[in-house]
Amino acid sequence: MLDFPHKPRRKRPVLIVLHQETSSPGRVGQILQAMGHALDIRRPVLGDPLPATLSHHAGAVVFGGPMSANDDEAYVRAEIDWLSVPLAENRPFLGICLGAQMLVKNLGGTVFGHAEGWTEIGWYPLAATQAGSALMAWPDMVYQFHREGFDLPRDATLLATGHHYENQAFRYGDNAWGIQFHGELTLAMMHRWVVRGAHRFELPGAQAGRAHLDGRLLHDAALRLWMTSFLERIFHEA
Repeated sequence: MLDFPHKPRRKRPVLIVLHQETSSPGRVGQILQAMGHALDIRRPVLGDPLPATLSHHAGAVVFGGPMSANDDEAYVRAEIDWLSVPLAENRPFLGICLGAQMLVKNLGGTVFGHAEGWTEIGWYPLAATQAGSALMAWPDMVYQFHREGFDLPRDATLLATGHHYENQAFRYGDNAWGIQFHGELTLAMMHRWVVRGAHRFELPGAQAGRAHLDGRLLHDAALRLWMTSFLERIFHEA
């Protein structure tokens, strides 16, 4: 009898939701592909539909963007409403920056700017909560690019905190996660953000472009390792 080698189980694709034509899933996409997942990339802002079910997907990742979760555009409201799909189906979900804020809105929380106008644009300290530390090790510094934050949704567990914006990472239920900071940037992406976002460096609390690139040399290795471990935790059974 012939003995055929065992074929690895084909993993379902991960739904990737982006918010600009030129946006990329960056390092997150690379990690998911290394884990064996294909990427199903959708851009609702350009008219791409979102699936009525995630039964054919391993889960979903919703990324950041220049818009606000408080904007009244139809696609923003529709995307926030759509987040009820992974929540109802208990499918793995990760919201990054805007994606986390959309999750907060879906759960009945609020998204708002700092009372004194402070932004987080550059590298800033992160502190894990007791619940976060019990879950995994966290980086001490993370990359940020936002001027709005959020309150903690009811029944959510706070995992990490910051200074100007206290709520930096949370978990809701078994499979929904939100992070305010960015662990997905490749070096090319950071160069692009520094060039295209330079007009934001004059905002209160923002760091100059050189600090973004210098900080990467110091802090990105730990952030990259954490992002890999975090995605493996979220999608480990998907």
